[in-house]
Amino acid sequence: MDKDQVKGKVNETAGKATGDDSKELKGKLQQEAGKIKEKAEDLKDDVAGEINKLFDKKDKEK
Repeated sequence: MDKDQVKGKVNETAGKATGDDSKELKGKLQQEAGKIKEKAEDLKDDVAGEINKLFDKKDKEK
């Protein structure tokens, strides 16, 4: 779990507990931002892995 997701959950819970809709919404948005960052990192790793495979294959062909 990303730190933004954790902070978001805390803000969402605090917002619910205090009746602060703005804080609750901020928390939900932080959680979603954390999920997006996590997916972007996964995608970056996948692309880097595929590029490395292509270079390895090309090196073996030499």
